[in-house]
Amino acid sequence: MAKDQAIFGQKQFGIIGNGSWATALAKILTDNGFPVQWWMRQQPVATHLASRFHNPHYLSSVMFAPDSIFPDSNIEKVIHASDVVVLATPSAFMGPLLEALPRDIFRDKIIVSAVKGILPESHDLINDYLAREFNGNIEDYVAITGPCHAEEVAEERLSYLTFSGLNKVIAKRIAACFANNYIHTTCNHDVWGSQYAAVLKNIYAVGAGMAHGAGYGDNFLSVYITNCYRELYRFLMVQFEKIHPSKEWPDFHTSAYLGDLLVTCYSPHSRNRTLGTLIGKGYAVKAAIAEMNMVAEGYFAAKGMRSVIRNLATEMPIVEAVYSVLWKARPVEEGLMAIKKVLS
Repeated sequence: MAKDQAIFGQKQFGIIGNGSWATALAKILTDNGFPVQWWMRQQPVATHLASRFHNPHYLSSVMFAPDSIFPDSNIEKVIHASDVVVLATPSAFMGPLLEALPRDIFRDKIIVSAVKGILPESHDLINDYLAREFNGNIEDYVAITGPCHAEEVAEERLSYLTFSGLNKVIAKRIAACFANNYIHTTCNHDVWGSQYAAVLKNIYAVGAGMAHGAGYGDNFLSVYITNCYRELYRFLMVQFEKIHPSKEWPDFHTSAYLGDLLVTCYSPHSRNRTLGTLIGKGYAVKAAIAEMNMVAEGYFAAKGMRSVIRNLATEMPIVEAVYSVLWKARPVEEGLMAIKKVLS
């Protein structure tokens, strides 16, 4: 802890979210000696955490030291008590949560977004929404991307996180707070692209799951994922040139982009791949969603990203095909046939 505090002072972290990813981030921070103010949606869960020191619903094997976590169902109280606010609620629920907050609540706070999606109604990334609705300063914003599954963090298996921020000093300081013997951290300045890549890889993973569930093998999946990365790369080039204020191009051939895509498409831990697998096996979309006990961000992202893609005047046929199955009741085999036509 002394090393990290020397880098970042005595900053207090707060986490907004009670799922597996929020629990994994709480583990990382508390293992590094940072006590965490922790917002839970339901007071009984907060009470359980405060008395039993583990999350009863997600990563329940992770135990926290009694003086390391301070759970509460009052979100404003948690934010006021924190210098660094880590947003780790699925994007589908983040909008209503933020809308209910006072407009000045994030003043003088550093915001760290671990949200791997865009807001369903406005199709905004979190930083753009905060800038518009809360007068958020992009210099005080850092985005966390993978590749990193919460389940492997719980087991302390070596994992990698990328921290993206325009303010390089803040990004490096935040990254240092998360680094330890099982978390390797890197930094870049690609705030928008890294987040869009995290959104798109979830859509592609649903497609990978559809192919897997429908009986396609590893040979097909390797070609599919290669073409997904090519489509993603084209998108990243277009959006960086049109959106990003920096003229210093990032390296898109790194783990935050390609690595996160690979693990989300291949890993059995991937909830988006799992959703796609159920659909590929014949489940109706709504039935597949009901079968899961966690949110698959790719479902909501497929709809929202179509608006982003249109605004950037680019074409993404694989995203379009996955969207048509998820939202337009297109038979899964027809969607996969449309994907096969664009593969090379």
